[in-house]
Amino acid sequence: MPIRFDDIGNRLKAFRLGSGLSAEDVAKRIGISRTALYRFEKGEVVKIETLEKLAELLQVSLPTLLGVGVEYIASAVTYFERMRQIEETAEHIIVLAGPLSYLLASDAFNAVLGQLLKESIPENVDDHPRAEGEVEEIMAVLTQRKETYRRRQPAIVNLIAASEIARFLINGMVGRLGLPDDVRRERRALARAEVEHFARIVEREPIGVQIGIVPETLPHTGFQIFRQPDRQLLTLSPFRLGEEPNVRVGVAMITSAPEALTLHHRAAEGMWGRALKGSAAAAYLRELIARHRE
Repeated sequence: MPIRFDDIGNRLKAFRLGSGLSAEDVAKRIGISRTALYRFEKGEVVKIETLEKLAELLQVSLPTLLGVGVEYIASAVTYFERMRQIEETAEHIIVLAGPLSYLLASDAFNAVLGQLLKESIPENVDDHPRAEGEVEEIMAVLTQRKETYRRRQPAIVNLIAASEIARFLINGMVGRLGLPDDVRRERRALARAEVEHFARIVEREPIGVQIGIVPETLPHTGFQIFRQPDRQLLTLSPFRLGEEPNVRVGVAMITSAPEALTLHHRAAEGMWGRALKGSAAAAYLRELIARHRE
């Protein structure tokens, strides 16, 4: 497989963002100009010696930076930036990411998401300001992802577990448990509004969007399959948005391995075959809303 320097540049940028280092910091530490680093991130040919220095500084393996085998990603900032890059050219996306797909979520969901992510930061974390700064970085990348999706409108198949929707309605849009009762009531109302938003999407059946509600427990680790013009990519991620989000712990993976893609395609097809769709899915979502209304 030929080396794609545009992909290397994308990974380099994503891991740099996840490291918390500025372009100027990275360039200075490995002895190149900031302009040269930006050129590398845009896909210019890089010497292997320079890549080795970058990999060591950014604490990523050289094979991951080169895209050989599986990319392992321990930073939510890096992971969501890689999603943004991949979605720039994706034509079709299959999503299993609970409780709801971010790309299809409402603007109201986006408006409160940053607050939820900051709520999820433990009080005893070593560097709280740095953790909050990472949330700001994540929100900036997510906003770009949403803009890209709305501009390009790739086809999307969204699989949703009914059990996760029910839990979302019970707990509400919260970053952690133990919030004051008045806040929890407000957040449960926001959750109901978001599920209603998805019910309306299901009813409208917009071109290029398919939503299936799977009435069974699904894996907690989400996955996405992206079809690009010249290849397919699979991502598996422990990072989740919405009810009790996680953007701090876990390792995501990106691969184009044929066996992994085949197995996950097969799993997605099986779930889609069992899923409620159309008016039946919308009715089920509204039944869940009514069941968990205060």
